[in-house]
Amino acid sequence: MAVLTTLFFMWGFMTVMNDVLIPHLKAVFTLSWLQSMLVQFCFFGAYFLGSLAYYLISRGGDDPIQRIGYKRGLIAGLILSALGSALFVPATYLRAYGFYLLALFVLGLGFTLLQIAANPFVAIIGPSETASSRLNLAQAFNSLGTTLAPLIGGTLIFDLFKGDDAVRWPYAFFALLLILQAVWVWFTALPEPPRTEVHERRNALRHRQLRNGMIAIFCYVGAEVAIGSLIIGFLELDGIMGLSHNEAKNYLSLYWGGAMCGRFLGAVALSDRFNGLRRVALLAVIGMAMFLLLWIVNEVGGGLDIQHLWPLAILIAANMAAFLLAGRRPGRSTGLFATIAASLVLATVFSSGAIAMWMILAIGLFNSILWSNIFTLSIAGLKGDTGQGSSLLVMMILGGALIPLAQGALIDVLLEHGTPERAMQLSFFLPLLCYAYLAWFGFEGSKPLIRELENQMIR
Repeated sequence: MAVLTTLFFMWGFMTVMNDVLIPHLKAVFTLSWLQSMLVQFCFFGAYFLGSLAYYLISRGGDDPIQRIGYKRGLIAGLILSALGSALFVPATYLRAYGFYLLALFVLGLGFTLLQIAANPFVAIIGPSETASSRLNLAQAFNSLGTTLAPLIGGTLIFDLFKGDDAVRWPYAFFALLLILQAVWVWFTALPEPPRTEVHERRNALRHRQLRNGMIAIFCYVGAEVAIGSLIIGFLELDGIMGLSHNEAKNYLSLYWGGAMCGRFLGAVALSDRFNGLRRVALLAVIGMAMFLLLWIVNEVGGGLDIQHLWPLAILIAANMAAFLLAGRRPGRSTGLFATIAASLVLATVFSSGAIAMWMILAIGLFNSILWSNIFTLSIAGLKGDTGQGSSLLVMMILGGALIPLAQGALIDVLLEHGTPERAMQLSFFLPLLCYAYLAWFGFEGSKPLIRELENQMIR
């Protein structure tokens, strides 16, 4: 778990660097919103194509991950990711937007392989009834990366380096880090889950929970990425907060920091090791610790002070209350959190100023457990189909490519008929539809699987 969590951290950090790249490249190449969202289209489109290739190979015979082993799968993903990161260096010399997109595509392919191997690995190395808790813990470190990326990446790109160096040197350093991680994994003894014989596997799509979960992953990633990609631009609008790039990046960190808080809380809330007052007390301690961590990170990084951060404490308390209300049922917590996220999107559309800002930032807190819960609900009971099912779920990260692109195009259309503020706000009806489906998936779409998990927890 220690080794795996560092991988989750790194791909979380690198993924949210895209949110910093978007405004930078938009300004450098004078792009429209639709053109700037090609950053996410190429990055997350690689997840779809890479996972599709994996699925087709697995359909033809042995599962690739089971054949080469989870450890070698992780190393291959890290090396491919390092290559993608290194490609940013020639892109800065060529000064061609298309080459940046190629580098993002290769980087996305590497993370695809990491996701296919690491997510089910965390889920299946322990008891199935606590799989959501383990994956939430691993995803919490992923969110630590997504929290630090806007602060560190924003400082590197907007402040420390200028011109082409703003991308060249940070991504060269990231390539080196990824190679070092691959070396670390190589020299670490990782337990391989038992191999399933080929004759026990069939088409993973026969599982109802997996089919519904694929759409849920598409909607979740699409909504989360679209909102994160637009936060800096949203907060720059005069009718919202009128912030600069550098100021807005600090608040973007809170959006991803909220997901980190929720995932650490979820690791406890969905675990069967803590009950009664002990569970409540531990949630309170973790909530306070997460708030202090975000405050310290901002203090050290020259970001927001306590005067600007205090509303986050109230939102973390609301997140804790939602966990206590949902209990340990992954399906019910998924449905409840998606419903709250949908309500926050509506509040973002129909408010302005600081209220609109905090409503959109609060969505991160309630995004927190959705990925982990959807993933574990979808692959539970797949047995020999787990690797193939994982590739299908990772394939649906395609939502992160298409939904931001569609929302960017929608903003461009709405700008022809209204103010920038209304165009941006009305475009959030697209993520709203995504959260509506996620609420259905949590409450109804995975009901047979939920009953099974609830019976195990009750016993």
